[in-house]
Amino acid sequence: MLLTLVAFIVALGLLIAVHEYGHYRVAVACGVKVLRFSVGFGKPLLTWRPKGSPTEFVLGAFPLGGYVRMLDEREAPVSDAERHLAFNIQPLRSRAAIVAAGPIANLLLAVLLYSLVNWNGVEEPKALLASPVAGSIAQSAGLRGGELVERAALGSDDMETVRSFEDLRWLLTRGALEGVTVRLDVQPQPGASHREILLDMSRIDTREADAQLFRKIGILGPWTRPVLGEVMSGSAAERAGLRQGDVVLKLGNTDVVDGQQLRELIRQSVRGTEPLVQPWRIERAGQVVTLDVLPEAKAELGATVGRIGAYVGAAPEFVTVEYGVFEGAWAGVVKTWDVSILTLRMMGRMVIGEASLKNLSGPLTIADYAGRSASLGLTQYLVFLALISVSLGVLNLLPLPVLDGGHLMYYLWEGVTGRGVSDAWMERLQRAGVAVLLLMMSIALFNDVTRLFG
Repeated sequence: MLLTLVAFIVALGLLIAVHEYGHYRVAVACGVKVLRFSVGFGKPLLTWRPKGSPTEFVLGAFPLGGYVRMLDEREAPVSDAERHLAFNIQPLRSRAAIVAAGPIANLLLAVLLYSLVNWNGVEEPKALLASPVAGSIAQSAGLRGGELVERAALGSDDMETVRSFEDLRWLLTRGALEGVTVRLDVQPQPGASHREILLDMSRIDTREADAQLFRKIGILGPWTRPVLGEVMSGSAAERAGLRQGDVVLKLGNTDVVDGQQLRELIRQSVRGTEPLVQPWRIERAGQVVTLDVLPEAKAELGATVGRIGAYVGAAPEFVTVEYGVFEGAWAGVVKTWDVSILTLRMMGRMVIGEASLKNLSGPLTIADYAGRSASLGLTQYLVFLALISVSLGVLNLLPLPVLDGGHLMYYLWEGVTGRGVSDAWMERLQRAGVAVLLLMMSIALFNDVTRLFG
């Protein structure tokens, strides 16, 4: 709980500070006087003013936002001596640059974070496929498990090298959400000839890109040996006599070839709501033993599945993924661009009803993911920060009047017509923008509560 709270506060503080610093830095460069730079709202916890600077820097009690207050005739009287320093009298290009600088700073931060991960290198599972889910797109396409994915592409794009299972997962996510066929260049076994597999993602209804997305695709994880890990005390596995290190050879009449297949067989070992006793043939210390196992029936997403209370499957084979300086930086740019476009497409699909509003996430979900990623190590936390930074940048560029994108929309109108938006229309648009933003926040918070506590 403490790790989640700290990781969440650090994430918000960093992302907000970078966003507001973008506004601040460009405002100063454009000759605008900045009165206050604040990270957080509410009662100031820390206030300071650098020597010779007109700007007061503030750390607020509630880190759910921030602001840069500039000299502006619309907010308070400005003396003639300082009028040239006011934001509102600056040329249109300067005002637009100052407003756009915040979201752009978040996108640049994402590029830097992805680049750092690429330069540092990370251990990721090898793109060796586990057995596909029965009846899934992957099984229908001819995958059987054990195939090594070496290259892949979306639609008619050129094939690109797949460095790890995470590369493959990202490509599958994009393909599913965009409804585009994913082409895989796989090697069924070491030394065997390559073949191309086509995954028809148009068959997936992605209005709800939920946890079942990869189950529909059929590729849930990398290949692992069908060995048992830690056995929980008082579990079905312990009652049946199963032990850590047991290699499962057969479950009922089905030969077991990998950990993913074993997990699926365990899930399916129920009839209706009642678990089924099945003989398990296992290898233990060089000897083959047969045990009768009665799993426990558990409710999961409206269905009843089998559980044995033991970790199933060994650790996958890992590879070290790292890039050179320029290659890693370019990969960071590409990843930021891809995530930005995917985010915009998902938002657009939610607006027109092609994607569920359940995909909106609020502060509770973000805090939960912050804690989880931090617990996995610095690299995963940096990836999480990059993803949230992209989301913050893209969100602020939306043409909602209360966001940076709304102000850019006003400036576009001014640039086209030669006159600014009237005060009356400005007030109406601001009210509408606040209403839309509050609605989005309410839906996101409801989704958080349902997702985490439902």
